[in-house]
Amino acid sequence: MFDGPFDVFALIIAIIAFLIAIKATSQATELRRRLNSLEEMFYAQRQVQPPPLMPAAVQTEAPATAPAEPPPLAPETELASPPPVTADVSPPPLEAGTEAGAPPPLPAPAPGLEERLGTRWVVWIGGLALALGGFFMVRYSIEAGLLGPGVRVFLGGLFALALLGAGEWTRRRESISSIQALPIANIPAILTAAGTAVAFATIYAAYALYGFLVPATAFVLLGLVALGTLAAALLHGPALAGLGVVGAFVTPILVSSGKPDYWALYIYLAIVTAASFGLARIRLWRWLAVTTIVFAVLWIFPGLDAAELQVAPHAFHVIAGFVLAALLVVCGFMFGPGIEDGEIEPVSSSSLGAYLFGAMLIVLSSAHADLALIAFALLVGATLLVAWRAPAATGALGAAAATVFIVFAEWAVRANPDMLVLPGGPMPGIGPTATDSAVTLHLVTAAIFAAGFGVAGFLAQGRSNSAIIPVVWSAAGVATPIAILVALYARIAHLDRSIPFAILAVLLAAAFGAATEALTRRETRPGVAISTALFATGTLGALALALTFALEKGWLTIALALMSLGTAWISMQRPIPFLRWLAAIFAALVTARIAYDPRIVGDAVGTTPILNWLLWGYGLPALSFWGASAFLRRRADDAPLRMVETAAILFTALLAFMEIRHFATGGRMTAAPSLLEFALQACITLAMAIGLERLRLRSRSIVHNVGAVVLTAIAGLISVFGLLILENPLMWRTDVGGAVFNLLLLGYALPAVLMLLLSYAVVGERGKVYANTIAGGALVFALAYVTLEIRRFYHGPILSTGPTTGAEQYTYSIGWLAFGVVLLGVGILVNSERARLASAAVIALTILKAFVIDMSTLTGVYRALSFMCLGVVLVAIGWLYQRILFRRQVTPPPAAPQTGS
Repeated sequence: MFDGPFDVFALIIAIIAFLIAIKATSQATELRRRLNSLEEMFYAQRQVQPPPLMPAAVQTEAPATAPAEPPPLAPETELASPPPVTADVSPPPLEAGTEAGAPPPLPAPAPGLEERLGTRWVVWIGGLALALGGFFMVRYSIEAGLLGPGVRVFLGGLFALALLGAGEWTRRRESISSIQALPIANIPAILTAAGTAVAFATIYAAYALYGFLVPATAFVLLGLVALGTLAAALLHGPALAGLGVVGAFVTPILVSSGKPDYWALYIYLAIVTAASFGLARIRLWRWLAVTTIVFAVLWIFPGLDAAELQVAPHAFHVIAGFVLAALLVVCGFMFGPGIEDGEIEPVSSSSLGAYLFGAMLIVLSSAHADLALIAFALLVGATLLVAWRAPAATGALGAAAATVFIVFAEWAVRANPDMLVLPGGPMPGIGPTATDSAVTLHLVTAAIFAAGFGVAGFLAQGRSNSAIIPVVWSAAGVATPIAILVALYARIAHLDRSIPFAILAVLLAAAFGAATEALTRRETRPGVAISTALFATGTLGALALALTFALEKGWLTIALALMSLGTAWISMQRPIPFLRWLAAIFAALVTARIAYDPRIVGDAVGTTPILNWLLWGYGLPALSFWGASAFLRRRADDAPLRMVETAAILFTALLAFMEIRHFATGGRMTAAPSLLEFALQACITLAMAIGLERLRLRSRSIVHNVGAVVLTAIAGLISVFGLLILENPLMWRTDVGGAVFNLLLLGYALPAVLMLLLSYAVVGERGKVYANTIAGGALVFALAYVTLEIRRFYHGPILSTGPTTGAEQYTYSIGWLAFGVVLLGVGILVNSERARLASAAVIALTILKAFVIDMSTLTGVYRALSFMCLGVVLVAIGWLYQRILFRRQVTPPPAAPQTGS
C-alpha cells in the first residue's frame, strides 16, 4: 500500500516513463537492425571488389597504418559505429562456392525470443527498476527515520543527476553497440528517462511534502525539467519527448495555489508548446504535435466554469497556440514541413481547427464578450490567410465555417431579453439590459465573416491543380454567408416577416449568381465545375430564403422543396454527383420540417376546405419532388433519386391525408376521426396505390414498387380497422345520410370498386395470392355495402337503433342472393373465373344464413319464401353451369353399316 502522495506520484511517473519508452525504443531498435543490415551489405560489396593493382614500390611506400575512412552517416542513423578498416584492403579469401560477382548477403533475420529478452527487455526493466529504486529508497528513509527531509531531497537530486549523467555518458561512448547486427535496447534513453522521472519526483516532494519550495519556484523548476526533457529528446529519441510533454502539461496540476494565475499558466504553456512544436518539427514527429495540441486545448476548460471568466489570458492562450501551430505544424507554411501541392494534410488542418474550437468555447462561456469575439474573429481571419497560403490546411476552413455558425446560432437562440424587435427595449427587472455595442459588434463581425468567406471562396477558384481545394473553398464560401444570414434573421427578426432581411437575401443571391456566371465563362480547371454548381445552388438557396423572409414562415418548407427541384435541374446541366445528393438533402430537410410541425403554420392553417395552407405546404413540395425525381432519373437510378422519390410519394400521401382530415373535422386538426374521414382516406389511398402500380411498370423504380405495396397495406388497415371496426355504423350511432348518396356509398361501395380495380392492376405483375387477397377485400366491402343499404332502408340514417324484423332478415337473404346472381352473370359475360368464384362464395354465405339464421328467426311466409327463392336460384345456377359453362357434347352413335340388296 502507498503511505503518501509521494509514493503514488513516484509510481505513476515511473510507469508513464516505462510505457512511453517501450514503444519508442522498440521503433529505434528496429531502425538499428535495418541499419546494421545495410552496413553489412555495404562492406560486403567493398570487400568482394579487388582494388586496382599498384606497383610494388608504391605498395611499400604506402603507410601501413593509414585507415580507410568509412562514408559519413546521417545524424539520425548514427546509432552504431562501423568497425575500423585497416590499410590491408586486399580481398579476403573466397569461401567455397563463392564467386567475386556473387550478390550481397540477405539482411539478417528478425531477432528471436531469447535475443529479445537478453538485449531489450532486461534493459527496459532495468530502467524501470532504477527509477523505482530511487523512489523506494526515499520511502525507506522516511519510514525508518534515517535521514531528514533536506537530506532526502538532496540525495534524490543527486540520484537524478547520476542517472542523467549515466545516460549522457553511455550515449557518447556508444562502445556498447559495437557488436554488429545485434539489436539492443536504447540504454541511454532509458537511463535519461529514469533520471528525469526522479527529478520530477524530487522537486515535487520538496514542494508538496516538505514545503521547501514556494509554488512559483516549484513551478519553474518542474517546467525547466520538462523543457530539459524535451531538449534531451533531440538526442535520445521519442521516449523522452513523450515523457517531457506529459510532464510539462501535468506540472500546473501538481503545483497549484489558492488563486490561479492564468497569465503565468498560459505563458508557461506557450513556452512548452513552442518547445514541443519545435521538437516535432525538427524530428518530424507529428504525433508529438497532436499530443501537444490535445493537452493545450484541454487546459482551456478549467477556467471556463469560473464565476468570473478571465477572457484576456484565455484569448492569449488560443492565439499563441494558433500562431505556433501555423508557424511550425502546418505543412507548406512558414517553418512547417514540406508537402506536395494540392494535398490536404489532416494534422495541419486539425491543428488550426482545434484552436478555433477553443476560441469558440471562450466566446460561448463569456456570453459573447467583446474581447472574446474579437479574438475569435482574428483566428477565423488567420485561418483564411493560412489556408490561402498553405493548401495543406484547407480542411481548417470547414472547422472555421462550423464554429462561426455555432457562435452566431448560439447568439441567436440565447435566452435573454436583449431583442431588438421589442418596442422600447427589454422590460425592466427581467434580466440584463441589451447593449447596442454587443449587437453592433456582432453585426460588423457577421458582415466581415460573410464577405471574407464568400470573396475568398470565389477568388480561390483556379489556384490549385487539385480538385478538392477549390471545392472546399467554394463550399465554405457559399454555406457560411447563408448560415450567418439565417442566424441573424432568427436573432433580430424572431423568424417573422422581415423585408430588410429579404433584401439582404436577394443581394446575396445576386452575388452568388454573378459568381456562377463568372465561373461558367472561365477555362476548365480542376474543381471549377463543382464550385460553379455550388455557387448556383447558393443562388437558389438565397432566393428561397428571400421568399421565407418576405412571406409567412410556412414558406420555408416550400422554399427548401424548390431548392431541391432547382438543384436537380442544375444537376442536369452539370452532371456532378454532389448535386444529386444535395437535392436529396433538401428533401430530407423538408421532411424533418414536416415532422416537427405537420400543420406547417401552426394554427393558421385556415378553415377553407382544400384551398388552405395545407395545399401549398404539402402540394408544392410534392410537385417539386416529383419534378426533381424526373430530372434525377434521366441520369441514374441511385440513392439520391430514391430519396427524392420517397419524399414525393410521402408528401403526396400527406397532402391527401391532411386535406381529408382538415375537411372532415372542419379545420379542427386535433378532433377525433370519423366515418367520413376513414372513407375518404381509404378511397384516396387505394387510388394512389393504383396510380403507383401503373407508374412502376414504366419507371421500374424500386421506390414506386415498394410505395405501391405500402399504400395498399395502409388502405387495408384503414378499411379493416377504420371502416369495419372503429367507425362501423352498425356498432356506433352514426348518421350515414340519405337513402342512396350517403356515407355508405363513399365508405363501402367506392372502396370495393377501387379494390377490384387494384386487384386487376396487379394481376400478372405480382403474386396470385396478393391479387386474390385484394379481390377478396373488394368482395367483402361490396357485400357490406349491400347489407348496410338494406339496413338503411329499414332503420333510416341511424343504423344502430331499432329491432331487426322478419322482413329485414328476408331482404338480407334476397339481397345477398341477388348480389351472387349478378356476380355470376358478370362472370359469364366477361368469362371471369374470379367473378364466378366470388358468386359462389356469396351464394354459399346465403345458404349458410338461410339454414342458420332464417330457419330459426323467420316465421310464416317469410321463411317459406326465403327457402323457395333460394331453391329456385340454386336450380337456375345449376342449369346455367350445365348448359352454358360446362356443356358436354353428346357423341352420336355410329351409323349401322348398310348391307347390299
